[in-house]
Amino acid sequence: MSDTFEIANVRNYLTGLQQRITGALSEIDATPFVIDTWQKESHEPLQGQGITMIMENGPVFERAGCGFSHVTGPRLPPSATAHRPELSGAPFEAMGVSLVFHPRNPYVPTVHMNVRMIVAKPEGQAPVAWFGGGMDLTPYYGFDEDTVHFHRTCQNALTPFGADLHPRFKAWCDTYFCNQHRHEQRGVGGIFFDDFSELGMLKSLAMLQSVGDALLPAYLPIVHQRKDTLYGERERDFQLYRRGRYVEFNLVWDRGTHFGLQSGGRTESILLSMPPLVSWSYRRQDPVGTPEERLLSHFLVPKDWV
Repeated sequence: MSDTFEIANVRNYLTGLQQRITGALSEIDATPFVIDTWQKESHEPLQGQGITMIMENGPVFERAGCGFSHVTGPRLPPSATAHRPELSGAPFEAMGVSLVFHPRNPYVPTVHMNVRMIVAKPEGQAPVAWFGGGMDLTPYYGFDEDTVHFHRTCQNALTPFGADLHPRFKAWCDTYFCNQHRHEQRGVGGIFFDDFSELGMLKSLAMLQSVGDALLPAYLPIVHQRKDTLYGERERDFQLYRRGRYVEFNLVWDRGTHFGLQSGGRTESILLSMPPLVSWSYRRQDPVGTPEERLLSHFLVPKDWV
């Protein structure tokens, strides 16, 4: 299979995935996504186009962003070559779908997913392609059964490609999605992988597709179970406070955010993951035994949920 055909195949899959996921959310929320199709200016170093889809102020989702991008550039940014120094400065092509859904009800968790491919094209050498992505769950009020369901769905997506992948990618997710400056997990984890090509181009792509296809069955049952739970000011205040941790991770540690900003990407699309409302509190301490304290002591602790 030629490089051109492979790249076109990936693009077709990713744009279809974006449509399927946003269609499912619109059905739940009865709110349409705003579609923002964009094109980089021809004089800019980074060339390409994308589709940013955003839903705001819905009854179920306060903000839900799902973006597709396909860009080319003259030099890989530092965040993409940290583990591949031999490709530093090589032209590249990158595409992916990234989403973050921030629910209105504090009992519904936030979810993030990203699936992407990067192709480096060093002069005089064959193109080098690798894949990355995964998904993770960030609850505000945790439920064991929700967490187990999410992790089991992730496990089922990876098992056909090797029994070792889920333990590796689950541990990688726990390590990656951590606010290291606070020594605190962002959420209950999921799976994460990067710089992945060990199965070969076609099988690595099939694994990526399996991960992308698992997002809806992993997340939507939880949404349906929790979206009508009654809540009050206490739960809302805690949700906004915990969203602050989400913002901290995205700006300080997230490699995808750094890649987009360093490579001259479209800022509005890169930051679609941000929640609409957020708060910070100085040295907040929740009483032991409360649901708020249990989030930290029970759920935001790496463990084997399946």
